[in-house]
Amino acid sequence: MKIFLDTANVKEIREAHELGLLDGVTTNPSLVSKEGHDFHEVLRELCSFVNGPVNAEVLSVDGNGMVSEGRTLSKIHKNIVVKIPLIKEGLKAVKILRGEGIRVNVTLCFSPTQALLAAKAGASYISPFIGRLDDVSEVGMDIVRDIKTIYSNYGFKTEILVASIRHPLHVLEAAKIGADIATMPFEVFNKLFNHPLTDIGLARFLSDWEKLKKK
Repeated sequence: MKIFLDTANVKEIREAHELGLLDGVTTNPSLVSKEGHDFHEVLRELCSFVNGPVNAEVLSVDGNGMVSEGRTLSKIHKNIVVKIPLIKEGLKAVKILRGEGIRVNVTLCFSPTQALLAAKAGASYISPFIGRLDDVSEVGMDIVRDIKTIYSNYGFKTEILVASIRHPLHVLEAAKIGADIATMPFEVFNKLFNHPLTDIGLARFLSDWEKLKKK
C-alpha cells in the first residue's frame, strides 16, 4: 500500500520523503490556508522533491470552472493530480480532463455508488473519507470494502485512496482490505513507527550492553 501525507507543511513532507517512505501528497485549500503560503508556490516546491503524485484541489463548483482550474494546475508539474469534488458538475469536469490526459482524484466520496460513477467518469483516484463517516456513526471502512468489491467486479483501474484517516488502526484496516493508498496527517504517520514493546526491548538491549562493557 502506498503512503501519502495529507498536509501542505513542506517541513513535514520533506521529513517523510527523506525516510524514503513517502509515495505522494494530498493537499486541499484548508490545509494550504493553515500554512499561510501561496498555493501555487507550495505546489511547485513540493513537486521539486516529491517523487510521486501531488494532489491539488480546485475551488470552483461549476464544470467549466473546474476544467479551467484543472488545466492551470496540471501545467505546474507533471506530478500534479487535480482533485475534483464528487458532484455532477465535478464528474463532467473529470470526463473532460481525463480526455486531455490530466489525472484526476475525485474527492469527498461518501458512498459506494458515488465511487462507481467516479470510476465510470475516468477518475484516476477515488477518495472515500472514512473518518468523517465514523463521525456520523457509520463504519467508514465499510465503504472501502464495498468500493474494492465493485472495482474488482468490473475491472476499474481507479485507485482507492483512503482519506480522512484519524489513527493507525485506520491505516491497518485500509491495508488489510487492499486499498491502494492511505493518506494521513503527519501525526498519524509518526505513530506508525511506535510500539511500547519496541521501546522496552531496545532499552533492555542497551542496558544489557552497558552491563557487558563493565565486566
